[in-house]
Amino acid sequence: MGHPLPRKRRIILWSAVGGVALAGAYGAAQWHLTDQVPAGTTVAGVDVGGLRHAEAVAALDAGLAPRLAAPVAVTAGAASAEVDPVAAGLAVDTHATVDALTGFSLHPQRLWTHLRGGDDVAPTITVDRPLLDAAAAQVAEELSLDPVDGAVGFADGIPVATPAEDGARLDPDAVGSTLATGWLTAGSPLELPHEPVAPAVTQELVDAAYATAHQIVSAPVVVAVGDARPELPGPALAAATAFELVDGALAPSFDGEALHAAVGERIDLLDAPVNARFEVADGRPRITGGSHGTTLDRDALVEAVRAAALGEDRTAHVDVVQAAPAVTRESLDALGVNEVVARFSTGLTNDRVRTDNIRVGAQRITGTLVRPGETFSLLDTLGPITTAAGFGNAPVIVGGQFVPGVGGGLSQLATNVFNAAFFAGFEIVEHRPHSVWIPRYPAGREATIFTGSIDLRFRNNTPHGAVLHAFVANGQLTVQVWSTEHFRVETTQSARTNVVPAVTNWSSAPGCTPRAAGSDGFRVSNTRRVFRGSTLVIDETHTWTYRADHGTACGTPPQQTPSQDPPAAEASPEQQPGDG
Repeated sequence: MGHPLPRKRRIILWSAVGGVALAGAYGAAQWHLTDQVPAGTTVAGVDVGGLRHAEAVAALDAGLAPRLAAPVAVTAGAASAEVDPVAAGLAVDTHATVDALTGFSLHPQRLWTHLRGGDDVAPTITVDRPLLDAAAAQVAEELSLDPVDGAVGFADGIPVATPAEDGARLDPDAVGSTLATGWLTAGSPLELPHEPVAPAVTQELVDAAYATAHQIVSAPVVVAVGDARPELPGPALAAATAFELVDGALAPSFDGEALHAAVGERIDLLDAPVNARFEVADGRPRITGGSHGTTLDRDALVEAVRAAALGEDRTAHVDVVQAAPAVTRESLDALGVNEVVARFSTGLTNDRVRTDNIRVGAQRITGTLVRPGETFSLLDTLGPITTAAGFGNAPVIVGGQFVPGVGGGLSQLATNVFNAAFFAGFEIVEHRPHSVWIPRYPAGREATIFTGSIDLRFRNNTPHGAVLHAFVANGQLTVQVWSTEHFRVETTQSARTNVVPAVTNWSSAPGCTPRAAGSDGFRVSNTRRVFRGSTLVIDETHTWTYRADHGTACGTPPQQTPSQDPPAAEASPEQQPGDG
């Protein structure tokens, strides 16, 4: 029989045996829990506690499925949007998520978790990086806001302020990271990281300017002008004041023109200057007007009103100064309107209304100055051709027929003006002859007008001014161009070709109006060569085709009379309305 072990060794031995047994029990417990999720565990709110691996995966698939495709509400300050997680490349790997919650481990934390219960854990997210980057960039742009500058102004003379608002700027990388980590777990809406962007005009500047606006309209400003003391009340001051960002401050600026007008309405000391102009007297253009007026210096007025409106003494002291006219006699005299450089006359008809229209039109264009480089428009110069303007009904050409129209006869004025400009050497910008030839006008070298569609325009291509003088005398209309002779003009006319005789056609239509046949149709060309000394400046040819002016006989033609059917209609784009 052997000797018994000493007591100390027995204790050590039994301790070792106990440790081995405890380790075995610990390992067995861990092994038993390998395939089981700790009780009380949730994943993004889905309860998987106590479930085996496969059961937990199925539970996650079912519980997360509705949320995986649901739009994610996101915000950045006051702005909001939605993100499609599928389009953003976001998904959940449920197997990897459960793997992290199960499996064999000897770490005491695993056993402790099973004993005390699990927590809510984040799922394992998979990311399609290109899709996420694109979605993040889009939502960052959508939610980024420009700041709103504050402003101060007046409404009905009362100060009003527009509050300043910060903007927001989002970084796409930060947006992507927040979406990837928080789209299922961070609650809704998901707040995205953003940086505020301050406006250039902050609320602090608005508050200071708003106080200044109240100061400006708190009482009238008295403008001391000589012996006059007109008052500018709050509404007048408000109407002339605006606030602008200057050197980092929202400062008031005063409109000198508005202040001058407000003072002028309240006193009689100010007289507007009279511009110099040409008037025709004794048969030639003469310069009239050009007198000085009285005014207030705008800059001095602004500074005086500013000091009064922003200070304690609300009196602005300003002086009356002389105001020169915008157009002086000297400037007109320098234009060289000295002699008749071109003229053209045509005979009048016996139609009194037509002649009256021409006389009114001649008065309207007389004295018109065309400065060097300017383009003259006859329609603009005549103004509205209406009965209220003094024009009556006289024949005009519409659809190739002579019918009554307001301003009938003004094409004779157009023809004279055209020819005067033609022989002065001016550049013809726009002109159009009649559709049928009227024998009192040069063939192909005449012009018609029609409000809204046909104008006569020429450009003064000389260094001198040109003044028009039109008048009716001795049964004729004459148009003169006064200037300084600059060009020499040569002109030739071609023979008439493509002649179509005008005939009289029979008509049995009710209401037929007989009319004698007029001029034949033909094609003609006019050439103009304009010289400056020996230098050819303009070399142009204008070709025009007139249609035949057929007449009308009413009734049934005699049997023995051969048919006089009109010739085939000419392809003539010139059959447009015009004044005769």
